[in-house]
Amino acid sequence: MARKVVGFGEDDLRAVAGARSFERGLGYLDAVSGLEVGESSVTAVVHGTDVYEVELTLGGDDSPPSGWCDCPYGQEGNFCKHCVAVGLTVLRRAKTIPHQRAAARARASGLEAWLTALSRDELLALVREQIAEDRGLRRRLELRAAAACSDLGTVRERVLALIDLRPFARYEYADAPGYAQQVAEAAAALCALTADGRAAQAVGLAEEAIRVLGEAYGEIDDSDGVVGEAAAAVAEVHLEACAVACTDPEHLAEWLVGQVLGDGNDVTDLDPLDYAEVLGSSGLARLRQLAAEARRRRPSGWAERYLMERLVEAEGDVDALVALYAQNLDPSGATHLRIAEELESAGRVDEALTWAERGIRDRAAETYIDGRLVDYVCARYAQAGRPVDVVGVRRDRFRAERSLAAYQQLRSAAQAAECWETERVAALAALREDVRSERGGWYGGPVLIDALLDDGDVDAAWREAAGLADDRQWEQLADLSRETRPAEALAVYLRLVERRKEPTGDRAYEHVARLLLRARDCHRALGTQEAFTVYLAGLRAELRRRRKLMSILDRYGL
Repeated sequence: MARKVVGFGEDDLRAVAGARSFERGLGYLDAVSGLEVGESSVTAVVHGTDVYEVELTLGGDDSPPSGWCDCPYGQEGNFCKHCVAVGLTVLRRAKTIPHQRAAARARASGLEAWLTALSRDELLALVREQIAEDRGLRRRLELRAAAACSDLGTVRERVLALIDLRPFARYEYADAPGYAQQVAEAAAALCALTADGRAAQAVGLAEEAIRVLGEAYGEIDDSDGVVGEAAAAVAEVHLEACAVACTDPEHLAEWLVGQVLGDGNDVTDLDPLDYAEVLGSSGLARLRQLAAEARRRRPSGWAERYLMERLVEAEGDVDALVALYAQNLDPSGATHLRIAEELESAGRVDEALTWAERGIRDRAAETYIDGRLVDYVCARYAQAGRPVDVVGVRRDRFRAERSLAAYQQLRSAAQAAECWETERVAALAALREDVRSERGGWYGGPVLIDALLDDGDVDAAWREAAGLADDRQWEQLADLSRETRPAEALAVYLRLVERRKEPTGDRAYEHVARLLLRARDCHRALGTQEAFTVYLAGLRAELRRRRKLMSILDRYGL
């Protein structure tokens, strides 16, 4: 019932916070005060090491809860123990939430009615009172007033002050929302300038703002992208102002190229083609000319290549685009795939396959090749009724990669071509040779063991595992053998428990508990439950000081 009302339950809080924060949050239930319920969120104060403000969303059944807290851990973007405490408090008061939501709507409606009834003088007095107490509101209104009065000097001064990063001395994640709000205010002021008939001035000031933003962006942690979104709003205002001001197209083209090729484009991610209508034919021609010159000066530059590719794509000349891609073929074969896809989209399927095959052929000896290219070629062969050729490609990739994924892909292809028995013998022989020669060092255990386990060939996996398998593979082998080889599986589980005794932490303790449950199953299958009871008692006595482990074992019935 509570979950239907507030949109989440205790399990959701535990999942989003993690076990550690959830358990700590239980200890803060009595520290929650000032709970206020809005239409879609709740706010509260939690008294911890300091007094922290928390805001929690009241979501829907399909979305997990989200929250914000101004404690150090919460400011890093984590769903902290204080958020958990507020969430649990909301759940315990779920019956009152609908009433509180209705009250919040009534308060909002009453405020709207009261404001509507105020006279002009009363409204002015109210605004003056607020701007005297709220510096941020005063600053925003001063900027709006300057823009409305076409006071360009003040507008410029205020806009640059808003996007100045220096007041945010820490340049940390927690600073990003506040800085993003100021950037959004700057965008609103530039928009107002355009609406007031000063679009040309808005263009110049927007370009200056974009330059400053580009310089500042690398100094702040914008993990959530809020600054980027606000900066994109500045770029949108620039585009709108250019259209209204009928900006000189060639000058605009030069500015766009400089922006795209410069170091500051990450923040706005400008696409010159968004300006196509404003540029017109003369501006686009100048854009193409400048892009070609930049490409000649720095043929290996990523930004230069991106700009040229975007322009050629827009022109729709497939041959020109293929020629451009072919100048810089990626070692992974990704560019071959891109060319193939462009040609196929143009209806030139034979040429597309030729390019893809060339990519496979050119990279045949490489350990890594873009898997999408291999999949592309195999899919086209399968469509053409060429299963044997699919097997050939997958076999070559397996020989080069020697990975479980390559083995699985070869198996699927060979089964479709009804030749897996022969291919499997050869593939396993190659993997056994890898073991003998220690080819590739088989980090994480030899692929041979993984392949046998993936095939379900448990007996062969047991024969090969001794001295070769790593802990992960031993555990998987034991899991597959609990019912048929309980004694061997038991020996594996007990050995793994001994190795897992030293690491600490919830994850390690949970793993130990799961291993012990499987060991108990083996003892039951062997009829030696008493031996397990003795072993478990000894283990608990040995590790009794690890209270967290003891509580987890209790929870698992151990």
